Amino acid sequence: MTAPHETSRDSLLRQGFVLEYTTLAWNAIGIVVLAVAAVSARSVALAGFGLDSLIEIGASTVVIWELSGTGEARQRRALRLIGVGFAALAVYLLVQSTWVLAAGHHPRHSLLGIGWTAVTAVVMFALAAGKARTGAALDNPVLKTEGRVTLIDGLLAAAVLLGLALNTAVGWWWADPAAGYVLVYYAVREVREIFTGGH
Repeated sequence: MTAPHETSRDSLLRQGFVLEYTTLAWNAIGIVVLAVAAVSARSVALAGFGLDSLIEIGASTVVIWELSGTGEARQRRALRLIGVGFAALAVYLLVQSTWVLAAGHHPRHSLLGIGWTAVTAVVMFALAAGKARTGAALDNPVLKTEGRVTLIDGLLAAAVLLGLALNTAVGWWWADPAAGYVLVYYAVREVREIFTGGH
């Protein structure tokens, strides 16, 4: 006979898998949408957010792998893999945003980008809340950390949305690469916290 504690843990694990697979599916669709929007608008922020979606896919895959097994060594490896992904994102965005500002590149308006980032912000905030609750209930640091990754994804969507809206509404072209720097800040902060044990 299955103990109530085991039944509860199995239910929480299933919930964790559902949250991660939902995140995977959303970001897989997002990469396509953002690629189209970034190319048509020549937007560094949209391109960076598309790369962030790729990082989020990697992070979700790591969590699914970690939830499928046990052990502290597995958890540490999973956290490091998430940290490496964020480091790659930070380097790309720093170089790209600086180049765009130095060149004075003006992105075009992107209604598709505005619509997608607005909806993505809402979806990511909801997923992050679910991961935080489930990770805390399971006492799983990897799921909790990836929940913070998803929260940051929502914050980044809001930052990119603001940059796109300002460019469209008042012609502040520099708001687009500035939004890229916001992504750099959050990515670097996550890398530091992951590798110094902040999580």
